[in-house]
Amino acid sequence: MDIHFTADEQALREDVRAFLRERVPAAIISRGLAGKRFDKQDQVAWMRLLNERGWLAASWPVEYGGAGWTPVQKHIFDEESFAAGAPWIVPFGVSMVGPVIIKFGTAEQKARFLPRILTCEDWWCQGYSEPGAGSDLAAVKMRAEREGNDYVVNGQKTWTTLGHYADWIFCLVRTDPQAKQQRGISFLLIDMKTPGITVRPIITLDGEHEVNEVFFDNVRVPVQNLIGEENAGWTCAKYLLTHERTAIAGVGEAKAKLAALKQIACRELRNGKPLIEDAQFRAQIADVEIQLMAVEMSNLRSLDAAVDGAAEGAQSSFLKIRGTEIRQAITYLISKALGPYAMPFLEDELGYGNEAAPLYTDYSSTSVTRYLDMRKASVYGGSNEIQKNIIAKMVLEL
Repeated sequence: MDIHFTADEQALREDVRAFLRERVPAAIISRGLAGKRFDKQDQVAWMRLLNERGWLAASWPVEYGGAGWTPVQKHIFDEESFAAGAPWIVPFGVSMVGPVIIKFGTAEQKARFLPRILTCEDWWCQGYSEPGAGSDLAAVKMRAEREGNDYVVNGQKTWTTLGHYADWIFCLVRTDPQAKQQRGISFLLIDMKTPGITVRPIITLDGEHEVNEVFFDNVRVPVQNLIGEENAGWTCAKYLLTHERTAIAGVGEAKAKLAALKQIACRELRNGKPLIEDAQFRAQIADVEIQLMAVEMSNLRSLDAAVDGAAEGAQSSFLKIRGTEIRQAITYLISKALGPYAMPFLEDELGYGNEAAPLYTDYSSTSVTRYLDMRKASVYGGSNEIQKNIIAKMVLEL
């Protein structure tokens, strides 16, 4: 693998930087650089800007409205976006169900759903996890029984991220309870406005409403909303999860947070000296940076192989494990560096709007919540313990 970016890739980097400077509203960027959570309006505005530029669906084929980028080009875009403070691209439509529809959907399904994903007319959420079926997705119990031209769906999904915003949900449902677990599952698209659907909030440890539980009570779903063949949804699920786990590595986001950590350490004082001059703390920063560099090289190697058509396999599980552990370590060090200012005090008590306010006020109201929020990263997308089992089976043949 050539570790150097090509001239075309470097040109794309400069193009992305110029776009971020010139097109993205300053209010959105300032929220990102301050480590604050973006609301739906921010995210939709960002994604529509990207769609106008042709960059929203980076990995989609051009004929479906995508950029047709290679994985390396997408990596460059992600790195520059996070560094600039731009919002994340909500993945459920563009990066999850969209690619599944492209690969397994009918021509009618592609024509119906893909354009509305690009224009953000439809906000999607993921219906995978259930009580008792999280990392072990093959244990899903939500039933979909065929009645004429409909499926009648009953059951529950949980930890449904941003489901309170969603227009549509893609679900794994059990259509053959007698078959072996993976063989009796189907991949179904469900309109969230359908009668019988109830969304209830789950307030997480950081005090945020990001996830939900969703109940389905005799929900009728047209058969034409089935993706692929009945009882063959596990193939769709595996295809989606492999790409999700690689994205969860979050190299671009980790590099942006590491830069913020260094800034804070250079400004925050301990015993009259910048914290960065403390040998022990500096060693902790160096250790996490070295780990991040190793993961970035592994990620680039995986992306390079993907360009040649190689399957990601166990590599995606490795990247998911190490990527989430490193981001957890960085948020811990940010909170440690801020000390008492990491606590969620009121903004006006910390001098917001005061030009002389120290840098750490930008992070003070969010550092603890970001630290707490990052705890769940080692669980979603398949827990890190499950990923270690996958690596053991695929690489060590245990």
